Formats: sequence, C-alpha cells, structure tokens
Amino acid sequence: MRLFIFGLGYAARAIADAAGAPLLATTRDGRDGTIRFDDADAVRAGLAAATHVLASVPPEHDGAGDDPVLARYGALLGRQWLGYLSSTGVYGDTAGAWVDESAPADRGRRAGRNRADAAWLALGARVFRLPGIYGPGRSPLDRVAAGEARRTGAAGQVFSRVHVADLARGVVAGFDAPAAAYNLADDLPAPQDAVLEHAARLLGLPAPPIVPVAALSPAARAFHAENRRVSNAKAKRVLGWHLLFPDYRTGLRALSATTSPTPASAAPAAASGVQR
Repeated sequence: MRLFIFGLGYAARAIADAAGAPLLATTRDGRDGTIRFDDADAVRAGLAAATHVLASVPPEHDGAGDDPVLARYGALLGRQWLGYLSSTGVYGDTAGAWVDESAPADRGRRAGRNRADAAWLALGARVFRLPGIYGPGRSPLDRVAAGEARRTGAAGQVFSRVHVADLARGVVAGFDAPAAAYNLADDLPAPQDAVLEHAARLLGLPAPPIVPVAALSPAARAFHAENRRVSNAKAKRVLGWHLLFPDYRTGLRALSATTSPTPASAAPAAASGVQR
C-alpha cells in the first residue's frame, strides 16, 4: 500500500500515522518534504505510484468554486482507492433531529462543499463526513485555558464532534469498505456550552463567560445557526468502527491527562491555513 494525501493538515496527519503506510502528500507550499500542490509533475508521479488517494482540501470558494483537487487532478484519479474528507455540514440545519447518510446532502450553507461531496461520491470515493474535530493541541481544553472560549447560553442547540484519533481509525477502516458516504461522529451530540463547562471543570477553571450569539463573529454565528445530531450507525455497521472516545467526556478526560493546554498568559497559536 502506498498512500497519497492531498492536504497534509491536522486530521490528515493523524490518518497517515494510523495507516502506517509509505506516504506522499501535498501542502500549499511544499514544506517539510511534501509536494507543492501546484507542482503538477511531482503530483502526477506521486499519483502514478499510489494505491490509495485521500483528499482533505476543502473548496475555497463556496459560492462558485470547484473542488480544487478534482479541478486540477481529477483526470489522474480513478484506478486507486479514493477517499475524501467532507463535512456533516452538507446536511444543513435539522432543528436538532438525528441525520444519517440517507438524508439529502445538499442542504448545507456552503454550496461548494455540497457539490464537492457529490462529485467525489460520483467518482467512486469513500466520503467521510466529519463533524467538529478535536484532539491534542486543538480542543476545548486549549480554548478554555487560553481564555478564548465563550458560551452562548443557547438552549436546546446540539452539535456532533469526533476525536481525531477515532476519525483516523474510521478512515483506515474504510480502506476495505465499499465506496459510499460514512458519518464519523461520536455517540453523544451535545450542546457546546456543556462541552466548554466540562473542559473548565477538568482544568479547575471557571466556566467561560456567556456571549450572545448575535455578538459572535460572522463565522461563529453561521456555525450556531445549525442544530443537528449525526448518526454513526452506518460506520459502525459497515466499517466495523468502534470508538476509543465515545463522547466528549472521555475524550477530554484523556486529553487532560496527557497534554498541557496553553496557559491564558501565553499568546494563542496562529491558526493554520488550508492545507493542500
């Protein structure tokens, strides 16, 4: 097995580690021994040697843009196993109801993501629809410790999430699965406020302050405009996937025992850009 990853970002690195296979990958600028995304000759050579291709690059222009991997390299794909990291956002708002892979996947607020999800499925990919991802260095513990977390006080609003280690194990399980869409979410959709309060308790800190949704950034307001519970039953049944961290409590407890979140007195790490 030889794995080629478009976009070696946070989740894709965890997948590469879990796969334990020879790896080639792209980033936007070709750093750390990766291939620059727009180096067509190197990408072509890498794809020719690959048995498995995973794409984690999101559409950049959700209103009109195409999937960047398919737009540039789609003609080189098809003979390999194909995987695509999508988003449970394609289901849109369900007013808190459960949603599974049989639901329409064109209801999300990001039209480009909806189209990319459908295009990869049409190409025969395993499309992994992901909720909020957390893990070492990127969790509510880090945001609470850095003084960046805010509760909203919104009642009845729930989200699904997944620990990055479980995400990676789900994708690897998909190496032997039929082409289809799979939700990789944990067992307990929960209000974001409850997650932040639990993180604060683990750290021995006060619960984060409450800020009304209307006072949040436009991106945060758009996120909080949706409310859904994501079912993982298909992934468990078809992939044989089981969760190391079935809910946010077990996931955060494990992280608090093994990591030291950034203290509030230190500058927060800069957000990484889209990886290619």
